[in-house]
Amino acid sequence: MITIIAAIGRNNELGKNNDLIWYLPADLKRFKKITTGHTIIMGRNTFESIGKPLPNRRSIIITRNKAYQQEGCEVVYSLEEAIQLIKDEEAAFIIGGAQIYKETIEKDLVDQLDITKVDDDFEADVFFPSINKEVWKEVSREDFLPDEKNNYRYSFLKYTKI
Repeated sequence: MITIIAAIGRNNELGKNNDLIWYLPADLKRFKKITTGHTIIMGRNTFESIGKPLPNRRSIIITRNKAYQQEGCEVVYSLEEAIQLIKDEEAAFIIGGAQIYKETIEKDLVDQLDITKVDDDFEADVFFPSINKEVWKEVSREDFLPDEKNNYRYSFLKYTKI
């Protein structure tokens, strides 16, 4: 099963200047819990915004740069090549960025969406693709109010294909 995992703003905002546009510890904790022990697939810019391989996860980076290498990561040159590497795995996660999310959805390579929706408007330069309600069905939702650690209302949403 291949899952897209993403945190998005009210208007599908993902980030700005290759960085997150909010700090939401609950989302970071959930991301770690869900992805630990599994493969994560990301574009080069997403990897570089993280800055290092995440512990206890197999990291696959997609780039067009044939000379690109990162210690502790596997580097591939297309989304299809990345998908080929995980074909025998029970679960893998697409973690960004916007171009990888878009391509994965357009090519129908993903089984579910695991979305943290941050209930606010943000200035962004990259956006998550619109979630087509004729293709994706919301199957679970947890809503949270701001607290001493998390400054925004947010929801954890899971979608599966209809």
